[in-house]
Amino acid sequence: MQRTKDCFIIGVALFAMFFGAGNLIFPPYLGYLVGDKGLAAGAGFLVTSGGLPLLGVLACAKLGGTFTQMTARVGTKFSLVTTSCLILAIGPMLAIPRTAATTFELAVQPHLPWVPPLLGAIIFFAIAVAFIIKPRTIVDNVGKFLTPVLLLLLVIIIFKGIFAPIGLPADTGFQRPFARSLLEGYQTMDAMASVIFAGIVLTAAVNKGYRGKEVTAMIMKAGVVAAVGLAFVYVGLIYLGAQATSLFPLDISRTALLMGVARLELGGVGSAVMGLTVALACLTTAIGLLATASEFFSRHVFKGRVRYETLAVFMAVISALIAVSGVDAIVGFAVPVLTILYPVVITLIILTLMGPAAAGDKVVRFTTYVALTVSLLETIATLTGNAVLKEIISIIPLADAGFAWVVPTVTAYVISALYGFLTWKRSMGKLSVR
Repeated sequence: MQRTKDCFIIGVALFAMFFGAGNLIFPPYLGYLVGDKGLAAGAGFLVTSGGLPLLGVLACAKLGGTFTQMTARVGTKFSLVTTSCLILAIGPMLAIPRTAATTFELAVQPHLPWVPPLLGAIIFFAIAVAFIIKPRTIVDNVGKFLTPVLLLLLVIIIFKGIFAPIGLPADTGFQRPFARSLLEGYQTMDAMASVIFAGIVLTAAVNKGYRGKEVTAMIMKAGVVAAVGLAFVYVGLIYLGAQATSLFPLDISRTALLMGVARLELGGVGSAVMGLTVALACLTTAIGLLATASEFFSRHVFKGRVRYETLAVFMAVISALIAVSGVDAIVGFAVPVLTILYPVVITLIILTLMGPAAAGDKVVRFTTYVALTVSLLETIATLTGNAVLKEIISIIPLADAGFAWVVPTVTAYVISALYGFLTWKRSMGKLSVR
C-alpha cells in the first residue's frame, strides 16, 4: 500500500514538473490550427510530448542514473557540453523564463494590468526559489500540495468543454497534421526535460528508502503515471482548441486563444480559473527545472565550489530578466535550439533502451555525432538561408517534414553496428586459428 502511494505521489509530481507553460499553450493552439484533423494531430503531438518523455524516464531508469551517464558513452567532454547546453535550454535560457512569461500574460496582466512584467517575474521566481531551498522535499511538496489543485482545475476545464462544447471542429485546410504536430510537440521540451527530471525522481525514491531494482521500478511506474496524465490533458486541450476554429481571428496569439477559450467555456470566472491553472502549472515546472539546473551546475560544473542555493537564486534572476521579452519571443528563439538538441537526446534515449543491440561505445558515439551533425547543418541552412546547404538537406528523406536527421542517424547506426559485429567476428576467427 505504501509503495503504491509513493509511486502515485512521485508520478503526479513528475506530471506537474512536465506540465508547464508549453503544455498549456501549444495543444489548444494546435487544435485551433488543425480543426477537424485533431485525431491525427493529437497522435503526432502525443508521440513527441508524451511518448518520448516516458521513454526518456525509462532510459534513465534503465541506467539507474541521469542524462550525464547516458551521454558519457559518447565521451566525457561531449557529456559535459551537451548536458550543460540541454540544461541551459530547458533552464534559465528558454523553458524557465517561458513559465514566468506565460504566468504574467495569462494570470497577472488580465487581472492586474498595472503590474509591470519584471515585478511579476520577480514575485514568481521568489515563490519558486522558496520551494527548492530544501531539495529533499521538492517532490513531496509538489506531489502532495500543488499538483492536486492543478489537476482539479484541468479536469474542470476539459470536462466542461467535452459536455458543453463552444463549437464544432471545422476544416481549416491544414496539411500534414501528423508530421507537423510531431514538431509542435518538440516545443513542450518534455523529452529533453525527462532525462533531467529523472534525477529528481531517483533522489526522491532513494530518500523514501528504496534501493537497487526497487528504485528502477519506482521510476518506471512514476513515468507511466505522468505519461497517462499528460496524454489525457493534451487530448482534452487539443479538442478544446479545435472547437474554436471559427470563433477567433487567424492571427490570434497562443496565450490569447487559451484565455478566449477559457472565457467561452466557463463564462466570467473562466479567465480567473485559467489564470490560476497557468500559475500552478508554470510554478511546478519552474521548481523542477530550477532545482535540477542548480544541482547539476553546482555538482558537475563548479564541483561544489558554488552552492546549490546560490545558483538557484542566480538562475532565477537571469530567468526573470529574459521572461520580460514575452512568450512569443521566447518561443521563436527556442525553435533553432530545439532543432539541434532534440535529435541528439532522442538518439541517446533510443540507443540506451536498445541495450545489447547498441552496447558498443563506438556505435553510440558515431550514431550520436551523425544526428548532431545533420541537425546542426539543417538549423544553419534554415537560419542563414544558404541555398546550397538547403538544397543538400532537401535531398535527404523526410527533410521536408522537418526530420532530415532520422534516416542518416539510422544509417549510421546500421553501418557502425555491422562494422562492430564484423570486427568482433574477425577477431574471434583469429583467436580460434591460434
